[in-house]
Amino acid sequence: MSIEKLQPAEKAAVGVYMPYYQGAKRNALPLAISLYQQGSLEGNRRIEGGESIPFVATWFVSKLPSEPTRCRLQFDGNAELSYEVTLANSEFINYLIEVILNFKRTRLTDFSQTFYRKLLRDE
Repeated sequence: MSIEKLQPAEKAAVGVYMPYYQGAKRNALPLAISLYQQGSLEGNRRIEGGESIPFVATWFVSKLPSEPTRCRLQFDGNAELSYEVTLANSEFINYLIEVILNFKRTRLTDFSQTFYRKLLRDE
């Protein structure tokens, strides 16, 4: 499902995460929770001066902000280009909020540089 077609998550699911976010991020939280509950995301990693690389991100869904989520990204349908990162749900949902806010600005589905640094353990 594309980000454009997401429906906001139920208030009870959103309320658990509300204390973790401020400002515009709170406004995007219902959509981010809805995206999180799907357990996957398809997008394209932008490469400066080159073609975008398609990716599929998958993760395990749980309900509590402090529980860990393992996210796996596979680029270009190639198992050798797979990466995993484990984060607290609240941190991962923050990255999903960034995906949604970025999509609203650019119409592109991609994670932030900060997420990729974490994924590739450069942070």
